[in-house]
Amino acid sequence: MSAHTEAQPMQASKSGPLKGVAEVPGDKSISHRALIFGAMAVGETKITGLLEGQDVLDTARAMQAFGAEVTQHGPGAWSVHGVGVGGFREPVDMIDCGNSGTGVRLIMGTMATTAITATFTGDASLRKRPMGRVTEPLALFGARAYGRQGGRLPMTLVGAANPVPVRYALPVASAQVKSAVLLAGLNAPGETMVIEKEPTRDHSERMLLGFGAKLNVERTGEGHVITLTGRPELRPQTVAVPRDPSSAAFPVSAALLVDGSDITVPGVSQNLTRNGLYLTLVEMGASIEFMNPREEGGEPVADLRVRFTGDLKGIEVPPERAPSMIDEYPILSVIAANATGKTVMRGVKELRVKESDRIDAMARGLEACGVVIEEDEDTLIVHGLGAGNVPGGATAKTHLDHRIAMSFLILGMCAKKPVAVDDASPIVTSFPIFVPLMKRLGATLG
Repeated sequence: MSAHTEAQPMQASKSGPLKGVAEVPGDKSISHRALIFGAMAVGETKITGLLEGQDVLDTARAMQAFGAEVTQHGPGAWSVHGVGVGGFREPVDMIDCGNSGTGVRLIMGTMATTAITATFTGDASLRKRPMGRVTEPLALFGARAYGRQGGRLPMTLVGAANPVPVRYALPVASAQVKSAVLLAGLNAPGETMVIEKEPTRDHSERMLLGFGAKLNVERTGEGHVITLTGRPELRPQTVAVPRDPSSAAFPVSAALLVDGSDITVPGVSQNLTRNGLYLTLVEMGASIEFMNPREEGGEPVADLRVRFTGDLKGIEVPPERAPSMIDEYPILSVIAANATGKTVMRGVKELRVKESDRIDAMARGLEACGVVIEEDEDTLIVHGLGAGNVPGGATAKTHLDHRIAMSFLILGMCAKKPVAVDDASPIVTSFPIFVPLMKRLGATLG
C-alpha cells in the first residue's frame, strides 16, 4: 500500500562517533524520470541504481497502467519497454501516486497532450497539496482538470485531443512544473518554451537530450529559456542513476554533528542545480572533501568524506540558492540549531506546499526541543545554540513527511536528550534503508 495506515513512532538518542561508508540510494528525481522517459521511448530502456522507495515504485506502477512494460531484474536493475510519445493507453483504474508530488505532477504532464482520461489520487498528505500550479499550464495545451476544491486530489485529467505548443513563464521556481510542461510539450506540434527566472534542477533537460529529443537551453534577458521541439521519437537508453544528494544530506549532516564522526558517502550527484546544501555547509565551516569527481549516467558525481565539525557558524543563505536545495532546508535547520549564531533562510515559501508545511513543521519541532525560531511566510531563522547544546527531549510531529521525520531523528543523535518522531513510516517513500544504514554507522535509533 502506498498510503500510510499505521503510525510508526521512533526515537533517536545521543550517538557515539559515526564511522564507515554510507551507500545512499539512487536519486529519486532521476529515478522517476528514468521510468517516465523509458515509457515514452520506443524499445527497451535499461536502468541501474533505481531508487526502490515507495514513491518511485508508485511511478513504476503508473507507467504499467498507461501501457508500458516495466520489469524488475534485481536490486536497482529495471527495464522499461516504452510505447512511444503519445502512445499511452487510457488506464483502467485510478492512478495512486502515494506520497509523491513529483510523481503525480510529472505523470500528469506526460499524459496531458494525449487524448485519454485518467484519475489521480494519493495518500492523505498528497491529497492536501495544490495541483493548480501544474494543471494551469497544462490547460494551455488543451487539457482539462477536475479536482477537489483548491485544485486538490483526487483529480481527473482529460488529455488534449488537439494539443497546441505553449510558451510558459514559471511564476515560481519549480522543477516539477517545468518538467510537467516539457513532458506535455513532447506530444504537441511545434516548439514549447519554458522560461524560469532562476535555473531549477535540470534532470529533465539532460534526460530529454539523452533520449534524443531536440532541446535548446539559453540565457536571455527574460531568464533561463528551454525550447523543446515536439513529437520526437525518443530512443531507449541505458540509465545509470547516481546516488541521491537529498538522501546523502542526512548521513552527511549526522557526521557533521555527532562528535568524532568520520564517514564516506560514495557516488553522490554533484549536479549544480542540486548542490546548494553542500555549498552552504562549506560556507558554515563544514569539513567535507569532494573526492574522485567523475561522470555517471550523464550526471557529475563525487565521493564525499565528512568529518565532525564542532564550530559551525550561522550564515545568511542567499535566497537565489533556494531552487538548488529546496528539499534540504529541513535538515539545514537542524544543522543551524547546532551552529553558533543565527542562520537566516529567505525565499523559502515553496516549503509551505511540500509534503507538509515544512517551515511550520520544523519551527514547531525545533521550538519544542529548545531552539529559538523566527518565521514568516517566506523566511525561517534559526538561532543556533552551538554543537551539542540543543536540549531535545521532545516528540516532533512529522505530518506524513519523510524529510521532517529524518531531520528530527538526526537532531536526536546529537541533542542532550532523545528526540522522537510521531511517525517514521513515511521515510520509506524516499530512503527505505535509512534506519539500517544509520545504525551501521553507529547511530542510536529505535
